[in-house]
Amino acid sequence: MLKVGTSKADITPPIGIAHANWGSSVHQVAEGIDMPLYCYVMYIESESSKNKVIILDLDLCIIDDEIDQMIRDAVISVVDIPKENIRISVSHTHAGPPYGRSDSTGGGWLTEGVDLIKPYFDSFPDKISKAVKEATNSFKRCNISYGKGRSDININRRPADEKGNLFTGRNWEGVVDHSVDVIGFDDEDENIVSTIVGYACHPTILGPDNRLISPDYPGHMRKTVEEIVGGSCIFLQGAAGNQGPIHGFVGEVEVARKAGKILGLEASKVRMSIDPFERKEKLVEIIQAGADLGMYEDVPLKSSTDEVQVRNTYVDLPSLDFPSYQEASEAYQNALLELKKIRESGNQDQIKKMVSKVKRTNFTRKLTQISEGGKVNIWIQTIKIGDIIFQGLPLEPFMEFSHKIKSLNPDKKIFWSGYTNGWLGYLPTAKAYEEGGYETRNTPLSPESEELILDICDSEIKKFD
Repeated sequence: MLKVGTSKADITPPIGIAHANWGSSVHQVAEGIDMPLYCYVMYIESESSKNKVIILDLDLCIIDDEIDQMIRDAVISVVDIPKENIRISVSHTHAGPPYGRSDSTGGGWLTEGVDLIKPYFDSFPDKISKAVKEATNSFKRCNISYGKGRSDININRRPADEKGNLFTGRNWEGVVDHSVDVIGFDDEDENIVSTIVGYACHPTILGPDNRLISPDYPGHMRKTVEEIVGGSCIFLQGAAGNQGPIHGFVGEVEVARKAGKILGLEASKVRMSIDPFERKEKLVEIIQAGADLGMYEDVPLKSSTDEVQVRNTYVDLPSLDFPSYQEASEAYQNALLELKKIRESGNQDQIKKMVSKVKRTNFTRKLTQISEGGKVNIWIQTIKIGDIIFQGLPLEPFMEFSHKIKSLNPDKKIFWSGYTNGWLGYLPTAKAYEEGGYETRNTPLSPESEELILDICDSEIKKFD
């Protein structure tokens, strides 16, 4: 059987921390808390092979390489485990703190609340190591199960205006992934220990005007599942590159709460219906009670497999053409100077436009770094737990990728995600480059990457055969 332990650490930043994960935000700091941010921890070990993995689900938008390494070091300080067997995923909430401590990820364009960023992230090793220790010390012997539901809180987020220009909004004609992947862990007495929920949708209900720390809808989804089902609930963001909430950017906590509850209710329904066992019907006796009543037992035939395997592949993919890092840095610095002047004027509309320009030039600066030499190194992590395959990569994939991978492996239970083990930008389809749009401007990858990454991801999954 599988040994499974869970815990969580409160990683809520303090009020007053820099809080501007939107290019159009005029405010700079968080002014309140909707609900706490957490780092969920799941420890999984095969009883037979002793192979083990640790999955972390953090209520953050993005984490940079420094924070990623900090978290891995914290895990390894507690558990003897290869760093490649640690999966670090983020929910991608846009209502949290900045991405890291450096100028490029910690909000170098901000002037307020930045002094709180470093101590906030410095608290991670202690908090996370304690949570990992708790998870490893509280494991239960579990079976694993899989189910699938459907929720309609998301929509394709790439519509076009009357002139054909793409923007981020509601595209009712676009492809959308409404599937809800649910994985259950039940102990030997069939008590619910934990649930993993996967769904493809940007947590962007709380838009640029929101001034509250919040996990957005994923936090409310977890809370709903934990209240109804019991145990812990982990959220793994899906292929949400072109998927967003129908009611996006409204900035109302109640809207995010409602969406999370809707998703949580569907996940809970699926969770309560799935069973880790194949069962054989057994007629125990017939009772005389006016009518003759058949009394049955559904006898479990066997436990789920406790297989745990990890495959890690690093691949160089072709990049787009970018200016030199020096040119990109100069453009960023010039934008910062312009923003400083505009802030002094107090013109809110101009500030919005200029903050957006600063963030875009900063993205370009990052993209020039990770695409040096015309190649982008991508880490594809593939984990098999029982008969379920988790595959994650450090990109924001369009939903077509998840759909294609699953269609290539119809006989397998696949849990496919982005936002895993770092962040390198978007993963659009080749067709999307022809259409244009925000996502194609914020990726280091060339259109040729679509076929290459699909082939590699599919090949890695089939190696478990």
